[in-house]
Amino acid sequence: MGSKICIRLAAGISLLVLASVVWGQDEQWLQYRVSAMAREVVGDMGSSSSKLMSEQPEGIELLEFKCDEPLFAKWSSPMARNGHLWIAFDRSQKDGSYDLLYIDSNGDRSFKDETEIKCNRSEHNYVYFGPAKVTFEGEDGPLTYHLNFRLYISGQRKYLWISPGGWYEGAIKVGREEKYCVLIDQNVNGTFDDKSLNAHESDRIQIGRKGRRDTSFVGKYIEIDDKLYSLEVARDGAYIKLSRAEDVTFGDIRLPRTITDFAGGGENGLFIRKPEKGAAKLPVGKYRIDSWAIERKDEKGDRWRLEGRWFGQKGVFDVAETEETELTIGEPIISTLEAQDRRGTHYFSQNLAGQLGERIELTCNGTRAPAPKLHIKSSDGNYDRSFSFEYG
Repeated sequence: MGSKICIRLAAGISLLVLASVVWGQDEQWLQYRVSAMAREVVGDMGSSSSKLMSEQPEGIELLEFKCDEPLFAKWSSPMARNGHLWIAFDRSQKDGSYDLLYIDSNGDRSFKDETEIKCNRSEHNYVYFGPAKVTFEGEDGPLTYHLNFRLYISGQRKYLWISPGGWYEGAIKVGREEKYCVLIDQNVNGTFDDKSLNAHESDRIQIGRKGRRDTSFVGKYIEIDDKLYSLEVARDGAYIKLSRAEDVTFGDIRLPRTITDFAGGGENGLFIRKPEKGAAKLPVGKYRIDSWAIERKDEKGDRWRLEGRWFGQKGVFDVAETEETELTIGEPIISTLEAQDRRGTHYFSQNLAGQLGERIELTCNGTRAPAPKLHIKSSDGNYDRSFSFEYG
């Protein structure tokens, strides 16, 4: 079945009232945290890949490397003086792994004023570095940021992943209630206020109980305890501002009645809904489907959950004030079976996909459902066997 998204689409204010509004306009400052294990500590933290080059970059003042074949990479950031910073990897021993890192931390296009950073651990073909400190020039003075690196080298295969080594967190006030806030540079570009239709390009924020791992998109709005707030995030992540959202225009979306959970995100933020008879409301704007789910119980009382995620470039829809937006998602699910013959041994692979190509996960009572079985029977009935698939 082809994928389809259809769109049908005063004077005299008392001091007490004024004070109740102004609370949300104040800057609420957060504390900067740093860790070599930032992704493990925080949870929903993104990473970016960078191309590794053996050619020396032009216009960069190099130092005397210990090895004959240093590797170079570039990390892009709108906060950097030239829009990017150069990184170099070196070896402390001629035949050893790349266990030394240099980064043009101040963006002056020179490695000579930089201190070598030794790897903090290595395993198999991976070498880890960080947190490596870099400095940006802000309006009020220098700004500090940190990066973690994961380098993979096996033969001719060389890969580099870069992730944030720091994040912001701290106690804040939402109205009269105290909450805990965590702010993450999800797209690893040195800023914390990025809003986007694409989930991987949108930064992350979590406001609630300390220690929670679920996050929302940084956006124009954020929902806290079923209330809608306007959100402002400092570009460097140092503070946030919250105020009750007023005069927000909503539009209607229409979903299949079987959908029990739905999430859509964009520059407005991430919104999670439990549709009532297939109907839900979102602030007017452009979104991409983040996820949907269908839950049912079978005759034994077991709870089955079908969940669709990872829509790629599909799943974009508009919410308008005057027209209802209809989304064709959910069932039927498309199941495909691939078979390969390798020297007389047959390999089978089953895949579940949604109508827009999204990945499907099937769970039973909160855990992954048992792998399906394969029944093969010959036309004459002489061969009749069942096989169990295994994940992995």
